[in-house]
Amino acid sequence: ARAGRRRPRVEGRGRRVHLIPLSPKKGRPDGPPSPWVILAAWGPCGWSPVAPGTVGTLGAIPLFWALRQLPLWAYLAATVALFLVAVPAATRAGAHWKVVDASPIVIDEVVGYLVAMAFFPWSWGTAIAGFLLFRLMDVMKPWPASALDRVKTGLGVILDDVAAGVYAGFALAFVQLGLTLLLGCTGEIHWWCMELTP
Repeated sequence: ARAGRRRPRVEGRGRRVHLIPLSPKKGRPDGPPSPWVILAAWGPCGWSPVAPGTVGTLGAIPLFWALRQLPLWAYLAATVALFLVAVPAATRAGAHWKVVDASPIVIDEVVGYLVAMAFFPWSWGTAIAGFLLFRLMDVMKPWPASALDRVKTGLGVILDDVAAGVYAGFALAFVQLGLTLLLGCTGEIHWWCMELTP
């Protein structure tokens, strides 16, 4: 029998066959995505057939660039606002796909990446280095990210990436410090020498 279906139950020879109603397949939505679901998928990013989490993080880079044009307090306020919206979005998207942490939900990567980059100026070098470090921390999930990942709620979905973002931010700071000590900052201005202007 096909997965998700049950064989008809026959009670003795000549008895009536009782068919058990089919339940919706786990992960298969019942209808079209709502605006909350589209937000949780960060537009088309979550529907990527390959590595949607990575694609979702890439989709956060333009937002990082846009928010970096604002003062630091406005960047932080926008990140907090997105976090507050991301929790119900992830919750509703999980109900839509019938999986709490469904792979198309990538708004958690967006929030986590913004957390990682909060205290760094915009440059392509910084954005890419932060992207690589955040993806590494999101995959490794050092504690408490690993513990938060086991909280199967919309809040847990977002919080484990926030924790990964904090680790990525510290890692990026150490990378910048290491490159500064190793290569210096004289002459051409390198991305690891740039400082954030509040």
